[in-house]
Amino acid sequence: MAARVARVMIDSPVPALDHLFDYAIPPVFADDIRVGCRVRVPLRSGGRLADGYVVELADSTTFDGELSELDDLISSVPILAPEVWRVARTVADRAAGSASDIVRLAVPKRHVRVEKAWLEAEPSMGAVEPAPLEGYPASADLLSGGTRTAMSAIPQLSTTEDGATIGRWAQSAVELATQVLARGRKIIIAVPDYRDLGQVLSALAPRVPPALVSRLDAKQPAAQRYRAFLECLNAGPRVIVGNRSAVYAPASDLDAILLWDDGDDLHAEPLAPYVHTRDAALVRQQDSGCALILMSHARSVESERLVEIGWLRSVSPERHVQPRVVLTNPAVDGDAARIPSTAWKTARSALDAGPVLVQVARPGYAPVVACQRCRTGARCAACGGPLGIRKPGRPPECTLCGAIAAEWRCDECGDTHLRLVSRGSARTTEELGRAFPGTSVITSDGDHPVERVPAKPALVVATRGAEPIAEGGYRAVLLLDGDRMLAREALTIASDCLRWWSNAAALAATGAPVVLVGVAGRLGTAFATWTSHAFAAEELADRRELGFPPAVRTVSVSGDLAAVESAVASLDTTSYRDVLGPSELPDGGVRSIVRFDYSAGPEVARALRAAIIANATRRRRSPAAKGGYRPPPTLRIRFDETELVT
Repeated sequence: MAARVARVMIDSPVPALDHLFDYAIPPVFADDIRVGCRVRVPLRSGGRLADGYVVELADSTTFDGELSELDDLISSVPILAPEVWRVARTVADRAAGSASDIVRLAVPKRHVRVEKAWLEAEPSMGAVEPAPLEGYPASADLLSGGTRTAMSAIPQLSTTEDGATIGRWAQSAVELATQVLARGRKIIIAVPDYRDLGQVLSALAPRVPPALVSRLDAKQPAAQRYRAFLECLNAGPRVIVGNRSAVYAPASDLDAILLWDDGDDLHAEPLAPYVHTRDAALVRQQDSGCALILMSHARSVESERLVEIGWLRSVSPERHVQPRVVLTNPAVDGDAARIPSTAWKTARSALDAGPVLVQVARPGYAPVVACQRCRTGARCAACGGPLGIRKPGRPPECTLCGAIAAEWRCDECGDTHLRLVSRGSARTTEELGRAFPGTSVITSDGDHPVERVPAKPALVVATRGAEPIAEGGYRAVLLLDGDRMLAREALTIASDCLRWWSNAAALAATGAPVVLVGVAGRLGTAFATWTSHAFAAEELADRRELGFPPAVRTVSVSGDLAAVESAVASLDTTSYRDVLGPSELPDGGVRSIVRFDYSAGPEVARALRAAIIANATRRRRSPAAKGGYRPPPTLRIRFDETELVT
């Protein structure tokens, strides 16, 4: 008999609606409805309609009253795969969030024409020859069912059969992908940004038929992304490549998940419930039993914790390969210039052979300025944010709100003159252009992104993460502003810097020098000896002693004072270690940080989820302001936030 009841997840941000609702299935939809399809359902309040997804089909219900009927079957395509729903529900519960928020990230908006074309088309097939994983021990079987691996990438460049230069890590990822495709299964490759995505696609092009590759990228046109998502529903082998949301792609026969550079902050989802790609991948691996590979040049502290507890195994290249790193400290070497003499000489000699990469801390002309007389940092009169100069000759402007400070005056001494405190990519480009006349100087940052540069002599000034790939590799890499990068107040700054420098060093040609300026100590030693795993272990030991994540879990509770105090008070005092705060936030609210052990995570998440629902309900029932406006909920919960110090 056909099912008579549909259990529906309503697509709504309202916390109180975050559970399944039973609806009767009208006879007109009985033959077409299936698990995962889109439907429209009535809500009892005000006769409103809402979209949702059928999660379960049943013959009966436990509801005592009369069930409302489904209003409409939007599409019979089972767009919400069961495995995606299970992961969405699990990660949402772990983060005290709504499953609908996860599904909204996972499932693109519907395009009717694309859907009709997909239904009429024949699934694409193709044969792929498996390629061996080069550079790693033959015993390192990374694709056995349930295997979880922290994989150290080979810090070199590689050339594809088409002649494109890519990172060796992308080649390794594709070699693993061909082995999965040869089995007739699927693999998900999740990367931080479009630069990494481009390298993977370049590596796939000569080895895998385009019909077997699905790209899920936030920069794609909506119709293209929906088409690629639908292709993931097809049976058979497939490589699914994308950024954060790719880890939620539908793949019932998933064989492996490969996550590149899990320490990159772009893997941290900025939308509620703020689930990190690594956490979603771990949950999906447990659900599907597939292999999981966390690959990087510099191991994150979070991955090191998983290695130490035995959840991940560590796999390194068969032969130890590392860039030729030179450490130079101007204070020790007696060189007061921003670019010491060692770096100047390295750049001059390397320019005869090809391009030279110069990594700087910040974009712009002068990202930080201060009062010329008293040296107090210049602040915006509107919001209090730091002032900076984007281009020479322009007045300073706020780096937060963008307000122009044309008539700035120091609050401390009343002076109206500014001094440049730090140099950005634009000013560094200007200085290098004067120092190397006749040499092409290229700038790559967030405002002027460059993906590739030719194998010609040139100085390439780039901010961290925006370094272009040079054909054949850079003949030298200069890492400036190391001390300025480390000066940022953040819990993860040391491991972040090691990762930024390692990724830049991996762009150097074989044997090319990599000069790190202004950094010494154990961090400089870890970079020079290419032992990020040992540094991560030391960082983890320090955080265990101090009680900082990932040694413990944390949850940030922010909002107005009453809401934060109420949420923290709802926690059982035996479920957490301590509470830090509340401390004031720039927007006028407050924030408390609760530290707790991993075993207490489910209990803490349930209590805070109840606090979110209670807070939203109170706000909804409060009298509306003039014009019907009702303020939004004033409570925000974020688990495992890395920027505890900002």
